[in-house]
Amino acid sequence: MKKQVIALAATAAFTASVFAQSSVTLYGVIDEGIDYTNNVGGNSVVELQSGYAQGSRWGMKGAEDLGGGNKAIFQLENGFDLNSGRLGQGGRMFGRQAYVGLSNDKFGTVTFGRQYDSVVDYLAQTTSNGNWSGYLFSHPFDNDNTDNSFRVNNTIKYASPDIAGFKFGGTYSFSNDTNFANDRQYSIGAQYATGGLLLAAAYLQANNAGATTGGAIATNDASFLAQRMRVFGAGINYTLGSATVGFAYTNSNYKNPTGNGYLADPAAIIAPGATLNTLKFQNFELNAKYQVTPAFFVGGEYVYTMESYDASTGGVKPKVHSVGLMADYNVSKRTDFYVQGMYQKVAGDKTNSVMDNAFILGTQAPSSTANQFAFRAAIRHKF
Repeated sequence: MKKQVIALAATAAFTASVFAQSSVTLYGVIDEGIDYTNNVGGNSVVELQSGYAQGSRWGMKGAEDLGGGNKAIFQLENGFDLNSGRLGQGGRMFGRQAYVGLSNDKFGTVTFGRQYDSVVDYLAQTTSNGNWSGYLFSHPFDNDNTDNSFRVNNTIKYASPDIAGFKFGGTYSFSNDTNFANDRQYSIGAQYATGGLLLAAAYLQANNAGATTGGAIATNDASFLAQRMRVFGAGINYTLGSATVGFAYTNSNYKNPTGNGYLADPAAIIAPGATLNTLKFQNFELNAKYQVTPAFFVGGEYVYTMESYDASTGGVKPKVHSVGLMADYNVSKRTDFYVQGMYQKVAGDKTNSVMDNAFILGTQAPSSTANQFAFRAAIRHKF
């Protein structure tokens, strides 16, 4: 009997030790506010909207220590609309992230599932919308995915460890189609951080983005539906004391685009009676943020976007100017209040499509003119 008691005690101690090396964390963000838009199809609107500075979400993530610097890891993250209770990201249960993988202290991390691409992981952090401002401050139509309009399904991702401030990674997303390249995606990216300096670059390509429901970029998840999508860019942030300034350049190229996921009529980007051969965007962003006190910051951005619209009816090159301002005050470690204002103006050549009208992402629909203004006052709570 004494031997059995000792054996049971030893087993219990070993089991407790194993469990102590595992962890599961439940977390979330609730972002809720009142929005005003001066022109939505010719009328102003005031509305209650969820998830702008950060998408409203809840999730679980965990790790199990396997020994030798190895860990098994997972993350499941749900997006939702606070006002209706609807699931986000096309009605997916875990539409923001859903993956499992292995991590090693020396060699990095490999994960499998629905994940972020390298533009989001590395480059977006040098833009204001991919860092501190969110949805309203996106580049037109989020053409470069720096605001994470879509995630990539069926994805294998590698992320390196931090090597003296340098880290890199990449993704490959299977089409899961008998035609191997039909709706697949791949991306690479890198960052270097030292002192107050952050440098980043990334490249992404998707073939037949949005062409299938089960591919890398699903039909109801795509920002643009196109035969080929290419995005590349680079950015820099520099922090000195309380001030951070940044510049980011991105280049997005869509071959034979047929629609846009943000519009009620996706094909409205195409001029009547025309075929759209290519649609290109070059975004030049200047951003700045000043931490007035540990609890209060102000920030702003200016984005100059050059579009190239090549249709069967001819080629034109519109320009888009976007200016945004934000102030944020933390009343505690988990709760803050913020206000944002965004103005957009479309200038230059006309495409004879909906793209001639200003459209700030986060508003209900494009303006009836080349100008649009949106204002938001919100509360954000993290848990």
